[in-house]
Amino acid sequence: MTKIVVVDNHGQFTHLERRALRDLGVDTELIDNETPPKDVDADGVVLSGGPDMDRIGESPAYLEADVPVLGICLGMQLIAAELGGSVGSGEYGGYADVTVDIVDDDDPLTGSLHPETRVWASHADEVTELPAGFELTAKSDVCNVEAMSDTDRDLYGVQWHPEVAHTEEGDEIFENFLAICESR
Repeated sequence: MTKIVVVDNHGQFTHLERRALRDLGVDTELIDNETPPKDVDADGVVLSGGPDMDRIGESPAYLEADVPVLGICLGMQLIAAELGGSVGSGEYGGYADVTVDIVDDDDPLTGSLHPETRVWASHADEVTELPAGFELTAKSDVCNVEAMSDTDRDLYGVQWHPEVAHTEEGDEIFENFLAICESR
């Protein structure tokens, strides 16, 4: 059975990320972000959202763990910041219902949602410049980088929260990430 761990970066919806994976029949566990990757045996990692880049613990080390990684909100931002991209304040803080344009219909994480999807997202902080090796896979009127992928390294990120009921096709993001993890 495929195992995907959710690294808890203290986000308010982190428990829902684990639940979404469990509902797909995945062996999943919520782990503290101070847990080093060497202590984790998993086929994939979700880096959860959270309130603060100063509280990400060992999360950056998972980017070198040689398993697929999905960063959600803060999780995506830390991927960008750690790998040479940029993160800055968004023009629209707080949570909002957003229509996201999927710009890469071949992307293994978001492509199945093409041409657009409705999501629940916070844009207090957002990726402002992609790291080297990443492709833009989704954007919106309020955020130029709603999703990004580096398929060579199996590193993926979404600004929105696929785990909440307000995101129309959130389960599909988790299904697609599971397929990525199972294809390795």
